[in-house]
Amino acid sequence: MIPTDAIARLGTESAFSVLARAAELQAQGRDIINLGIGQPDFPTPDNIVEAGIKALRDGHHGYTPAKGILPLREAVAADIHARRGVDVNPDNILIMPGGKPTMFFAIMVFGQPGTEIIYPDPGFPIYRSMIAYTGATAIPVQPREEDGFGYRAADILAKITPKTRLLVLNSPNNPTGGVFAKAEADALVKGLEAWPDVTILSDEIYSRMLYGGREHVSFISYPEIKDRVILLDGWSKTYAMTGWRMGYSVWPDALTDYAERLAINSHSCVNASAQYAGLEALSGPQDAVDAMVAAFDRRRAVIVGMLNALPGISCPDPGGAFYAFPNISGTGMDGRTLQRLLLEEGGVSTLPGSSFGDDAEDYIRFSYANSEDNIREAMARIERLLS
Repeated sequence: MIPTDAIARLGTESAFSVLARAAELQAQGRDIINLGIGQPDFPTPDNIVEAGIKALRDGHHGYTPAKGILPLREAVAADIHARRGVDVNPDNILIMPGGKPTMFFAIMVFGQPGTEIIYPDPGFPIYRSMIAYTGATAIPVQPREEDGFGYRAADILAKITPKTRLLVLNSPNNPTGGVFAKAEADALVKGLEAWPDVTILSDEIYSRMLYGGREHVSFISYPEIKDRVILLDGWSKTYAMTGWRMGYSVWPDALTDYAERLAINSHSCVNASAQYAGLEALSGPQDAVDAMVAAFDRRRAVIVGMLNALPGISCPDPGGAFYAFPNISGTGMDGRTLQRLLLEEGGVSTLPGSSFGDDAEDYIRFSYANSEDNIREAMARIERLLS
């Protein structure tokens, strides 16, 4: 068997390998506190679960349109209007099996040898993996720790060349929790007027998880660039539905047909009953979401305060998502070394910053999608190790 060069360039997501190692240690009787996986520790709200069950009982067992059922796409359009102040056509919306297929499709549409794609570094590892797969050149842009891992428009615009075809943006950001400031977003949109051939993939999967009075800036809300923005969002994080594999994307008119063809060629359609559960999530009560975000906010305060009290560690205040991304260079270890020490000797599962980018070796990602008690115990274990 001789696989292609492209498949050999395909990367992976190390979170799952760390999760597997943590599971091995637990199977050996070790007590492991998991602050590594980016998954809410809350169950899917009951009304959403019941809607999925009812859909199965009502006979929704077959294929749906590749774009998704129309009532769900209409509900997505209504939610975008309510939360982003933008009118979108349901015909431009694709219901996806999670968030990753939108990344896959967008990068496949624009990536080929000779082109450049700009992506956040540190950032979700699948961006770079897919760029490499297509043969395009991956151009990293770094946030600034002194800005709370926010991005500066000038830094991004400086990376654009005539070869740039796609700009990947993610706010709130995984792994840093950084949030795009409105003034910087305005400046970026203004600067993009000089680059009309650059399309934007705006990953907004954590858009409802914001803290400290911060507001979400959606790039699809700018009329100047709306016709070249691909919006990525979904249900996994907001509604604790990671295992349901429910995401959506909004595509410009010029790209919708290509995205639909990719859906037909890859997954045909999303599970029918999950789509009805997603419909209930958007149209039903939002109390569970509000309570979950409030809990994350409390945990954020706990973990950031305790991380900053540890020797050799400093942690900016994350503005969104449920991640803290401390600088651990003062410990004398790089992120991968400390991550292994914490897991193997301290019983605390985290992810090294190098899993998210080449310039993040001095960092570790902590997910605070875990209880306050577990977070406090994890910090106590880390303090004992570092002391």
